[in-house]
Amino acid sequence: MKNEKIRIAPSILSADFSNMASAVKSIEASGAEWVHLDVMDGSFVPNITFGPKLIADLRSHTDLFFDTHLMIDAPERYIDEFAEAGSDAITIHYEASVHVHRTLQRIHDCGVKAGISIVPSTPVELLSELLDELDLVLIMSVNPGFGGQKIIPSCIEKIRRLHAMRAAAGSTFLISVDGGVNTETIGTLKAAGIDTAVTGSAFFASDDPAGYITELRSGPQIS
Repeated sequence: MKNEKIRIAPSILSADFSNMASAVKSIEASGAEWVHLDVMDGSFVPNITFGPKLIADLRSHTDLFFDTHLMIDAPERYIDEFAEAGSDAITIHYEASVHVHRTLQRIHDCGVKAGISIVPSTPVELLSELLDELDLVLIMSVNPGFGGQKIIPSCIEKIRRLHAMRAAAGSTFLISVDGGVNTETIGTLKAAGIDTAVTGSAFFASDDPAGYITELRSGPQIS
């Protein structure tokens, strides 16, 4: 699969929570295609963020693709609510749901794209029985819960292995990465095989978000 144009998904985890509508507008103005929404429950990860109401409230402020990442235990309990709130894709964690296949099917039943995410300690090979159900695989390149962390180097090799798995299976799911994405790391991540990059702290700290997005998209492509 040739990566003609990488998708950029700024994460509002790093935005000013008192002005989320403005944060979404800044993402839209930057030229990024997706908004990444990190939902955390304080149990699966050591942080608490927001629920479906915030997503529903933001939906009226933009037509951008809402990439909802559920970092919560037993996500199957809330699939309908997050779909109804306006999510375009819902990504659950492999480690958080016992019946992952059933949960992915439920996401599709709601008319939403289905994704799976794995933490740094989970091998990509465990996803081999799920590839036909996936629209997106999100590789966590840091331990989830907080923004501003550096990439764990072993996760680069995981992306390469996942890219090879996708090619061997003839699958079309997107490969996304979350954690430590910036202009210094993006070239290595692209070369490893990503299609989508989640970026948070670096985006919202930039004095020129549009220029930052353009710089992320530049660099080597894969073939």
